[in-house]
Amino acid sequence: MPEPIINPLLMTPLNTVLLVIDMQEKLVPLVDSSEKVLWNVRRLIDGAGILGVPALGTEQYRKGLGATVAPLAEKLGEMPDKLHFSACDAVASQLQQLERPKVLICGIEAHVCVQQTALDLVALGYEVFLAVDAVGARFRKDKRIALRRMESSGVTLTTVEAALFEWCRVAGTPEFKQISQLVREEGP
Repeated sequence: MPEPIINPLLMTPLNTVLLVIDMQEKLVPLVDSSEKVLWNVRRLIDGAGILGVPALGTEQYRKGLGATVAPLAEKLGEMPDKLHFSACDAVASQLQQLERPKVLICGIEAHVCVQQTALDLVALGYEVFLAVDAVGARFRKDKRIALRRMESSGVTLTTVEAALFEWCRVAGTPEFKQISQLVREEGP
């Protein structure tokens, strides 16, 4: 059997970290299509767990915006409370310890914390991916413009399903069967 091709453009469980930004109690209900964003973020976290991709989370000013919503908080564990919009300072040491060149981002809000984090990570030399269907903002225009700005700055846009299958890479494994179940879930 030939050796598998190692493509440096692809995310794998060994080269990627999932970063979930500010999915908090007082923010999530304000986001356009919040149920769909929340569902997609949860599927990414579950897929990361199945495939061994480390998942980090952050919270913006927890005292004012509340904790991460319950379905996600229990899956992410302890999260730093940050005041800067960018999550880079809050997760820098964890990212350095993990020594992975790629970061897949999801969360809210697209044009504030997500965008500033993505741009900072690009500036620090990380390859940044953004699951566009697991990112939200209160207003569609803010999300749309943020996606354009991030993409023009070197962030690679993807979707939850594409990311899950990219991490999985091969069919016929027990992990593939679990990922397939996540992909087939009925959305909100």
